[in-house]
Amino acid sequence: MIFPAIPESMRLERLKSPTAKIRIVIDSDTYNEIDDQFAITYALLSPERLKIEAIYAAPFFNERSTNPGDGMEKSYQEIFKLLGKMNHSTDGLVFRGSDRYLPDLENPIYSEAALDLVDRVMNSDEEDLLYVVAIAALTNIASAILIEPEIIKRIILVWLGGNPLHWRHTREFNLKQDILASRLIFDCGVPLVQIPCMGVASHLLTTLTEIESFVAGRGAIGDYLAETFKACSSDHFAFSRPIWDISAVAWLVNETWVPTDIVHS
Repeated sequence: MIFPAIPESMRLERLKSPTAKIRIVIDSDTYNEIDDQFAITYALLSPERLKIEAIYAAPFFNERSTNPGDGMEKSYQEIFKLLGKMNHSTDGLVFRGSDRYLPDLENPIYSEAALDLVDRVMNSDEEDLLYVVAIAALTNIASAILIEPEIIKRIILVWLGGNPLHWRHTREFNLKQDILASRLIFDCGVPLVQIPCMGVASHLLTTLTEIESFVAGRGAIGDYLAETFKACSSDHFAFSRPIWDISAVAWLVNETWVPTDIVHS
């Protein structure tokens, strides 16, 4: 497939950290771990910077799901649970994503999420750019690009996935879940902010003591996040866990928190 060309100067300009309030959609395998819940909550609690227009449920397959479709459905339900804890309206906000990974580059998956992304972008002003915050496998986003390649001229993709270029391997969960989708994102020319995992987002560690001190007791959502963190281990002695996905939101909220480099794909 031939993708629309974006002038290099325009791509570089769009990769600068945003300085004003922006429109975003979030693509999340919310039930996969515990960090997606923190990231979505963080985004919802940053209305001065972020206008969340949609949240998409992404597929995942591991010990917490029976197949990618089951992972997507569990994530879909988890998103509603989070929004309920925050008394946030769900009307027209949450969309089911793909129930499988990309089979090939000729057959995108026409999920609710992919179609909403296409419609949302193509029915917006061309200069009113949409930030796509992807904290999961890229199936929904890649499918949307294959359905309507023109959207790459109107979005900036912020993806938590893969490892640093110097890392000894690329066996990272979000990347390896859908190799074709990951490859497409680097090949199509979309302005891409990649947040690597090992050695970068992996440093965002927290502990039960910290969570109980600063998260628990802060409303229903704070208690839920604290309970979820506590349940992730049977023994919290000398235990810490990365909350990877908050880095994608942090890059949008405050550029000084997330130093970046420009690297050609």
